[in-house]
Amino acid sequence: MTQTATKPTAALPVATRKPIGKWSREAWLRRAPLMPALLFTILVTQIPFLLTVFYSFQSWNLVRPGSRHFVGLRNYIDVFADSQFRGAMFNTVLLTVVCVLVAMLLGLGLALLLDRQFLGRGVVRTLLITPFLILPAAGALLWKTTMFDPTYGLLNFAFGTKIDWLSQFPLASVMAQVVWQWTPFMMLLILAGLQAQSKEVLEAAAVDGAGRWRTFASITLPQLGRYLQLAVLLGAIYIVNSFDAIYLMTQGGPGTASTNLPFYIYQRAFEGFDVGQSSAMGVIVVVLTLIVATFALRLMFRTFGVSEVR
Repeated sequence: MTQTATKPTAALPVATRKPIGKWSREAWLRRAPLMPALLFTILVTQIPFLLTVFYSFQSWNLVRPGSRHFVGLRNYIDVFADSQFRGAMFNTVLLTVVCVLVAMLLGLGLALLLDRQFLGRGVVRTLLITPFLILPAAGALLWKTTMFDPTYGLLNFAFGTKIDWLSQFPLASVMAQVVWQWTPFMMLLILAGLQAQSKEVLEAAAVDGAGRWRTFASITLPQLGRYLQLAVLLGAIYIVNSFDAIYLMTQGGPGTASTNLPFYIYQRAFEGFDVGQSSAMGVIVVVLTLIVATFALRLMFRTFGVSEVR
């Protein structure tokens, strides 16, 4: 008789899983401390946004009682046909791009200087960080009264001119104040990247005869890539919502020369009392911001190697 050899069947590992009810109970217990903050965030953000969406389909001006009625998408059509809205959007993009790039370049230069050892570096670092610690409204008033004043301003005193900067160069004046406010933020992020790079690699490059510029271009700059991207993304998210500087320095003028989207929405809502169109503008800005924020978050996850939570 022939005996048929049978191969032993490997026992499949049985995954030990927690019961669904127990897993849900433990998950809720871990998340319970966060529920008050989540509920508060929903109350102060999502409910007002839903009301804004509802009002965006209404024609409602507060100075005309009884004028409220449903108009559908008419407000959105009027917003996109509004030349002042398109001008405010252009000013917003220009303000954001110029301020972010200039602040990043200045922050990079200051970070490179502060990364070197010299006497009084701690004091200098504290002084350079100070503009970021000042409230935006206080910083705007400081620049308006001490820097750009046509009679007593420091700029006219330094250059020997009598220029009304806020009237002749309104958007550039606002850019100067915003850059001054946000350069320390860029400097801190880039300085963190500089201090995180390996000293052994820099010493090896120096031993191999690489000069300062070659070391910066081949080693330091690639190391700073993710920090520069983070600085640009965070700076753009904050600067695109600039309101204090424009409101306190130029009031959006002369005319609409320095009006951006947040200030234009404020004008339509609180000066023109047009609830319908200002709500439609707000919804459009939120949608555009969500698109940009989603792209920015994906880029940040890819840069820092973070897997998205599903």
